[in-house]
Amino acid sequence: MTRHVYLTRDLAHAREALSTLHMQGIGNEAISLVARSDIELERIPDSMKEADTDAVPAGLRGMGVGGASGLLAGLVATVFTPLGVTLAGAAAIGAIGALVGGWSSAMVGASLPDPVRQQFEDEIAAGRILVLVDVAEGQEPAVREAMLAADAPRLHYDAPLGAA
Repeated sequence: MTRHVYLTRDLAHAREALSTLHMQGIGNEAISLVARSDIELERIPDSMKEADTDAVPAGLRGMGVGGASGLLAGLVATVFTPLGVTLAGAAAIGAIGALVGGWSSAMVGASLPDPVRQQFEDEIAAGRILVLVDVAEGQEPAVREAMLAADAPRLHYDAPLGAA
């Protein structure tokens, strides 16, 4: 699947685009909307809002790096006999490193905005609404046709799902 981004003028235009996508068999699970916060709070249902952050991928990376670093530190500590760290202690230090690394990385990742918002912040600030469509192979012609019919231009952004 690939994520495509389309531009609509306002909420009425976004609803028209959604209707056109639905007529082409594209379900709500494949569609998200991105808008300025005041528009989102008042008029867009929560199920349609796009709120991606880097929290989960960052947390997983942090757990890997923190766990490896903690385990390495624990193994180094076993070499110094006055410290009295056993292999079980080294494993515990590794687990603590994974927890701390995962937690801290997830917190940083959660504070990073979604890449779509970053790339199209001027359009969003101007009150326009982005329609994000997760397109499976073979659906691209139907989606392209639907959005052309809705007069919603495609913006230059394609990302495999999970990288968006």
